[in-house]
Amino acid sequence: MFNAFFHKLGIVVSDRALRNRVLFIIGALAIFRLLANIPIPGVNRGALAQFFGQNAYLGLLSVFSGGGLHTISLVLLGVTPYITASIIMQLATVLFPSVKEMYQEEGEVGRARFISISRYITIPIALLQAVAFLTLLSKEGILLPLSHFQFVVDVLMVAGGSILLMWIGELITEFGIGNGVSLIIFAGIVSRIPTGIAQTLFTATSANIPAYVGFVALALAVVYAVVVVADAERSIPIAYARQLRVAGAPTYLPIRLLQAGVIPIIFALSLLLLPQLALAALAAAHVSFAAHWQLLYQAFSANTWLYSAVYFVFVVIFTYFYTGITFEPHRVADNLQKSGAFVPGVRPGRETETYIGKIVNRITLPGALFLGIVAVIPFVIRALTGITAILVGGTALLIAVQVLLDLIRKLDAQISLREY
Repeated sequence: MFNAFFHKLGIVVSDRALRNRVLFIIGALAIFRLLANIPIPGVNRGALAQFFGQNAYLGLLSVFSGGGLHTISLVLLGVTPYITASIIMQLATVLFPSVKEMYQEEGEVGRARFISISRYITIPIALLQAVAFLTLLSKEGILLPLSHFQFVVDVLMVAGGSILLMWIGELITEFGIGNGVSLIIFAGIVSRIPTGIAQTLFTATSANIPAYVGFVALALAVVYAVVVVADAERSIPIAYARQLRVAGAPTYLPIRLLQAGVIPIIFALSLLLLPQLALAALAAAHVSFAAHWQLLYQAFSANTWLYSAVYFVFVVIFTYFYTGITFEPHRVADNLQKSGAFVPGVRPGRETETYIGKIVNRITLPGALFLGIVAVIPFVIRALTGITAILVGGTALLIAVQVLLDLIRKLDAQISLREY
C-alpha cells in the first residue's frame, strides 16, 4: 500500500502538468482561506459568539459557507448562492422540458449554457441573501449601527465575495482536479477541525469524556461506512449481439448505490434553513406576519426529534428526486439498444428500461436511508447527551469524506492517463 502511495506521489511530483494542477488547487484554496479570515467592518465579537451559541442551525449553514460565516468575513455567504442557483436549475429541468433538453441532449454546449445561466442566477440570489444576513446581524447587534450607504457597501462586498468564490471554484474545476465548489466546502470543513477540537477539549469534563470517546468511535465507524457505501454498486451484465467479446472479460453496467452523492443533503439543508433565514430577515424589517411565523419555526427547530425526522424524510425524498434527474433508465436502455447491447434474458427497449428502473429504485432505497441516518446522527446524539459541539459532525463528515474520495478517484484517473 505504501509503495503504491509513494509511486503515485512520485508521478505527481515528476509530471509537470499534474504538479501544476495540484499546486493550483493549493494556491486557490489558500486565497479562499485568506478571504475567509478578513471580517467586514464593525463586527461585535462578543455578540457574534453568543449569537452562534443560540442559533445552532447557522452552524449547518456555515458548512456551505466554507467557514466564512463564523468570522462574518467578506465571503460569509460562501458558495451558498451558487448552490441555491444550481438547485433552482435542477428543479427547472423537471418543470421545463426545454431546460431538460438543453442539459441532457445538447452535449457539452448545452451544459455550458446551463452553467452560464446558473452563474447569472447566482448574482441576484447573492444580493438577496446578503441583504437578509446583514439585516439579521444588524438587528441582533452583531454589526454596529450602519448608515444606508455603509449598508449598501457591505451588501456589495458580501455579494461580491460570494461571486468571487464561485469564480475561484470554477477555476479549480478547469485548471485543477475535481469539483472546485466541493473542494471549497471541504477546505472550510477541514479548517474548522482545529478550532472544534480546541473548544471540545476546553469544555470537556470528566462527566462527558465517555460521550466524546463514543463520538470519536462513531465518527470512525461513519467514515468507514461512507467509504464502503461510496464504492458500492450493482453490476448488471451486458451482452453484445454484433460484437465479439474477449473471453474472460465480461461487460457490466455499474449502478452506484449513492448515485446522488451528497446533493440530497445539500438540498434538504437548503430547504430547512431558507425559511428560518427568510423569516428572521422579514421580522428584522418589521413585516407584520413574519414575527409570528418566526416563533413557530423556531419552536419547530427547537424540537430536535421532529426536526430530525423532517430532515431525514427530506434527504430520502431528494435522493430519489436527484437520482431520477441524473439517471434515466429510458436513455440507458436506448443507448444500449443503439450500440447493439442487451441485458441477457431481458428484451431490448421498454422491458430493459423497466428492468433497469426497478433495479435503480431498489438500490436507491438503502442509499437514501444511509444518507438520512448519517445526516441526523448528530441531532440524535445532541438530544441524548446534550453535547452541542458535535452538531454539524455528521453532515460535515459525510461531505468531507465524499469530496476526498472523489478527488482521489480523479487523481488516480489523471495518473493512469499519464502512465498509459
